[in-house]
Amino acid sequence: MTTRGNRVELFHLDAFTDRPFTGNPAAVCLLDQVLPASLMRKIAGEINLSETAFILPIDGDHANATRFRIRWFTPLVEVNLCGHATLATAAAIFMEMGNPAERIFFESKSGPLTASRSTNGFTLDFPSNPPHPCRVPAGILEGLGLTDGKTGWLSEEAEMLLVPLETYEEVRSLSPDYRQLLAVSERNGAQGVIVTAPGPECFDFCSRYFGPWEGINEDPVTGSAHTVLAPYWGSLLGKSCLRALQASERTGIVEARLVAGPRVELTGKVRLVMRGSLFV
Repeated sequence: MTTRGNRVELFHLDAFTDRPFTGNPAAVCLLDQVLPASLMRKIAGEINLSETAFILPIDGDHANATRFRIRWFTPLVEVNLCGHATLATAAAIFMEMGNPAERIFFESKSGPLTASRSTNGFTLDFPSNPPHPCRVPAGILEGLGLTDGKTGWLSEEAEMLLVPLETYEEVRSLSPDYRQLLAVSERNGAQGVIVTAPGPECFDFCSRYFGPWEGINEDPVTGSAHTVLAPYWGSLLGKSCLRALQASERTGIVEARLVAGPRVELTGKVRLVMRGSLFV
């Protein structure tokens, strides 16, 4: 099907989980021709999930190509990198389209990315985006319901501000004022805020991600945030392999491994929820 006439083949998948209605939902649109960015924004707004990925094969069709172009849109804006929608794309290509490749390659605004099959689901090879210490704007702390005095960490590459907390319970109990957060204009270039703490039980760390400036109040499971979290916690814990819990209401599990490059490998499972056609 893909983009034949005015029809686009569409998948709705839950990423970083093996159970439906948990993890992070993403839409994957399979294209066989370039669509205008304005139309892709409208499609993402109509689907209204946190991210919609648009996939165009370069060296074949979706069932046999190994190279693809990928773009990601929230309901409001295009983003440079999205982990969970890329993981969902890998599942759509490998599982639903029956592509026999062991590894596929993506051309993206964040440079070359890869996805491969794994015994634990699928593995993404992403750039590492280590953060550096910075001041957290007072408006962000107030919007999160936190007191002043928190040292933050900023990754300009990922456009994300990381705020460390003490406990898993503190992360889980946050109830941000999104209207107040949205009013904060001085954010050191950040388009999203990560809160993080040591994880419960068998997890090295936990996190939540808030991005009202991107049209996403809280993202359920944020693969791209782990390109910031993995180097941060890897340095703190002296580990290269980390098991992470994103402690949103839906929850999700991310296995992260720091590799040379510097790169971060993110592994997770995906569950198909719905498949159909979109008419544009």
